[in-house]
Amino acid sequence: MATSSTSALFASALPSPKRLFPLTQQQSFNQHFKSISLSHFPLKGDFTPSVAFNPSGNFDLTLADGGGDESQVASPPPPKEGRFEIILDNDAICRLDLSPVHCMAGRTSVVSDGPLPEPKKLLEHTVGFTINYEREDPLDPRELSEFPDIRLWFVRLDAAYPWLPVVLDWRAGELARYAAMLVPHQMSMRLGVVFNPEALEIFVLNKVFIVYSWLKQHNVPKPKLKTSDMARMLGFGIGDDLFDLIDAQSLHPS
Repeated sequence: MATSSTSALFASALPSPKRLFPLTQQQSFNQHFKSISLSHFPLKGDFTPSVAFNPSGNFDLTLADGGGDESQVASPPPPKEGRFEIILDNDAICRLDLSPVHCMAGRTSVVSDGPLPEPKKLLEHTVGFTINYEREDPLDPRELSEFPDIRLWFVRLDAAYPWLPVVLDWRAGELARYAAMLVPHQMSMRLGVVFNPEALEIFVLNKVFIVYSWLKQHNVPKPKLKTSDMARMLGFGIGDDLFDLIDAQSLHPS
């Protein structure tokens, strides 16, 4: 199975919560979102966290990278055994072809609107990406998330399947790589992927709304817990009061 050098940059430790925002930004954030208990915290557990934040909220990494030890960026755990694999090449990316998504479970059908595996099966196996992208210049140092055509393919994918983040192979770094395709960031040799914090907040909240409703629609057990775990992988805590608000204002298909 082909792998990318990108994966090594998606497993860096989160900074402490006090460093995530300057005081003025945190105060403003709390005023707007205090009713839904969205919080930040470092991840704990027996696995390496998958994202790094830009504490200053800008894209100047001079201080962050100065004199750093590049070895701090560790590789994520290996892919989950038996996961569904979405295999991309230059042709599919350039044509915005989503047929690899429908072939991920080993099917030969490439019907663009064909059925995917059942939600519970997707959650059980998880989903990952193998990106076989040939650079025009073999010496091009950019990571995959820095190529506009690859990012555009993922924007197309996210528009078609906005719930996809919840079924990704989180521990192998697939959620962080997916986020990097859609959220403004820069690459740091010392910190890994450094997201713009405000953009990441919006991305996480958007996915919380979509994923929670999708899980409930398909009768997946413990949708709150699964949605909260997804947000936690990106460094955010979601309070029950947000889910209560979503339940109280349920959207019904027209």
